[in-house]
Amino acid sequence: MSAFNKFTAALLAAAVGTAGAYAIQQREQIRIVGSSTVFPFSTAVAESFGAKTQFSTPVVESTGSGGGFRLFCAGVGAEHPDIVNSSRRMHASEFERCQNNGVREITEVRIGYDGIVMGSASEAAEELDLTLTQLWLALASEVPADDTCSSFVANPNERWSDIDPSLPRQRIEVFGPPPTSGTRDAFVELAMQAGAEGIDCMSDLADADHDRFETIAGRIREDGRWIDAGENDNAIVQTLVNTPDAFGVFGYSFLDQNYDRLYGVTIDGVAPEFDAISDGSYPVSRSLFFYVKNQHAAIVPGLADYVAEFTSDAAWGEFGYLTDRGLIPLGDEDREAIASQAQSLEAMTQAPD
Repeated sequence: MSAFNKFTAALLAAAVGTAGAYAIQQREQIRIVGSSTVFPFSTAVAESFGAKTQFSTPVVESTGSGGGFRLFCAGVGAEHPDIVNSSRRMHASEFERCQNNGVREITEVRIGYDGIVMGSASEAAEELDLTLTQLWLALASEVPADDTCSSFVANPNERWSDIDPSLPRQRIEVFGPPPTSGTRDAFVELAMQAGAEGIDCMSDLADADHDRFETIAGRIREDGRWIDAGENDNAIVQTLVNTPDAFGVFGYSFLDQNYDRLYGVTIDGVAPEFDAISDGSYPVSRSLFFYVKNQHAAIVPGLADYVAEFTSDAAWGEFGYLTDRGLIPLGDEDREAIASQAQSLEAMTQAPD
């Protein structure tokens, strides 16, 4: 063990006790938890890493971003994961929870972009062009009672045509991620709240009382029109294949990997395609991340090497194997800068914005 690793191990022993540090040292596999959207990318890296190094293939679990952060931030020791995948940036409250539980050295790695897609197994979905406001009116728990937004009523829209006669006269039925999902968080922010602002009085409410606006605009209906489908996006895909009149909300990579049986809905005139997500013209797109528990780097075999594999051009580069899985890569300059920070395990110094 190098002098640096011995020093890090000594710090870890002080943090969790000699027995705890020894227990981590006995764990042969990296343990990764978190986002179902990042899961296929992380799994691909884990498999490549296990195949071409002397280290064991990491164990990757799909727990959702929120559930992953709860596990990751619970502490330092063999029972706690080494990496958390996330389809959104870490919340300040999660960073604080980590710090309070002794997880004080964390490296943030932004890996690329993803679009949040609304898709269906029906070919008709490919011809559908929804505005974000129409999407909000379909899925909001409550909508304005009049054009003043002085009061709200339970969402009365049962069919898409109730929102606009030009839309299909089929029942609103959307399968999507649960509240613990980072995809759900991003969908609320990028689609629901942005769509609500398309209504004049809701935009006025956002200016006058932003907290109230966020609460109303971000609350998804619970009357059976939106169905929480669990953390596994593959399960949503299978549900749509069996329910062709329904729609689902999931990451672009799952649309890309199921192009022969799923069709994406155009949003605000932009189809969910690789280039549109990459250049930011597709309105419901976000960055993807993973976070490393640096205090485990000197103890869990191969942790730093796994990070190096993920941030190699062979993996996340423009023509890397992760693009074949649907990852939208970062630009060359961003990849170079982030790879340097990631591979040196540069720790975050403050809570994310």
